Amino acid sequence: MEITSAEKSKKNKDRISVYIDGKFAFIISEEDYISLHLYEKTEISQETIEYIKNTINVRQAKAKAVKFLALRIRTEKEVRDKLHKEGYDQDCIQKVIDELLAMGYINDKLYAQKYIYDRSKLKPLSKKMMKLELISRGVSEETADEVLADWKVDDSVVAERLLKNKFGKYDLSDEKILRKAYMFLAHRGFSGETIKAAIRDMNSEIEDGELLS
Repeated sequence: MEITSAEKSKKNKDRISVYIDGKFAFIISEEDYISLHLYEKTEISQETIEYIKNTINVRQAKAKAVKFLALRIRTEKEVRDKLHKEGYDQDCIQKVIDELLAMGYINDKLYAQKYIYDRSKLKPLSKKMMKLELISRGVSEETADEVLADWKVDDSVVAERLLKNKFGKYDLSDEKILRKAYMFLAHRGFSGETIKAAIRDMNSEIEDGELLS
């Protein structure tokens, strides 16, 4: 087998796409490409190819993933996307993901628990909205449901707290203020029933039928 061409990777300029016998074979760092004495028109063995794919690239991808995870907790999807962006192939990425899962470096349930706790402190949302955000970050629906089921804070409590913080100084009998308050909670994923209850608690004189009139 012969290296027919080697090109700078479009995704990562520090890595080189290597073609063997006219077909793409693997991506390798420029430093390793040189240190292994790989040049165009030179022969390369299957053993060397396997060593590059299963040892060198996996080791480098794992190091990048660990560095990525050191900044903050990430979902499996976020790590996959990061390594894909770096130019690693799917086989390499899967090997790294499997290792990191086994070591506990990746834990989507833990990620979901931390996300919900942090979100509730900084910018609370309804459980429905938090579930959608978790799924958008790669957490499975099953894991999101499991974690949210353990979250003991009820939507009605969160909605009322948000309403008091945002509209506590306003007169909710004013139709314009009332509509703003309703939309404020609706945009955070709370149901109409929960919103009405929160508003009733703040302004008991308003009847249910007035909320959407």
